[in-house]
Amino acid sequence: MRLFIRHFRIAALAALTLLHAGTASAQAFPAKPLRWVVAYAPGGGSDQLARAVAAQLSTQLGQQVVVENRPGGATVIAAEQVARAPADGYTIFTADNGTLIYNTALFRKLPYEPQKDFAPVGLMARFPLILAANPASAPANARQLVDAIRKAPGKLSYASPGIGSPHHLAMEMLKERAKLEVEHVAYKGAAPAVQDVVGGQVPLMVVDTASGLPMLRAGRLKPMAVFSRTRLPSLPDVPTLMELGLTDTEAFAWQGMVVPAATPADVVARLSTELRRAIESPAVKARLQEIGLETIASDPQAMATYWSSEMRYWPKLIRDRQISLD
Repeated sequence: MRLFIRHFRIAALAALTLLHAGTASAQAFPAKPLRWVVAYAPGGGSDQLARAVAAQLSTQLGQQVVVENRPGGATVIAAEQVARAPADGYTIFTADNGTLIYNTALFRKLPYEPQKDFAPVGLMARFPLILAANPASAPANARQLVDAIRKAPGKLSYASPGIGSPHHLAMEMLKERAKLEVEHVAYKGAAPAVQDVVGGQVPLMVVDTASGLPMLRAGRLKPMAVFSRTRLPSLPDVPTLMELGLTDTEAFAWQGMVVPAATPADVVARLSTELRRAIESPAVKARLQEIGLETIASDPQAMATYWSSEMRYWPKLIRDRQISLD
């Protein structure tokens, strides 16, 4: 009996030691710099969002958060790398609707499974989308533009930053809802698409606020309508598509943070708390509003819910419109 009690005490002491070590480990996170992978090139809206939030997170966490740009392959290259990274919280990733939703239908086979390989940390921001035109050739308003497209089906074209981008798919949604025929011209990025619409080579495009606001404010692009449910503070005179009677035409480019799926729950919770604090800080909010983004800080569950709701529509649209990146 005494031997049993002695062994029980030793086992209990060992368990308490392990528990204490685990608690201390959780409290110590992060004990080294974090790597934030962004699947887009430096300088764009996604990069600006990550760097604004990373700077604030570095202050809050007491460790540097280093942004690493890994563009290419419709975000697949970066996503696969993060999916295979150690699940310790030190590798974080900007995941957007392309990474998590569109790619599941755009590719026959992906080297990662979004809902299996990633754990949501929280939403960060939405990039409002705007139907814009070359000022020299644009009709007076969006209603006249829709009428002009209907009178000449297939004669007009629109630019986008690339096949399967939120901009491309928003226009395909509009074409489906309004029964329009407009030819798609895909570019490798937003900048060349904007330049060709400004230059008159292509009459129309869907542009996001981060890429288009400077040209819109300068009058070099004409905003026709927005894909948001309500008018944008940055463009208060521009109507929504819903105001024009085109229901269910809400679309955004949105981004959130994810980590490898096996990351410990307490680490995910810490990252989520700090992410929300960073996004809601006055300096970060002001910076994101300056480039036209809408902050949507959330917890992991809210991001998971939003992710699931988007999965119910976009993959079907992609398949119905026979859009592919294979």
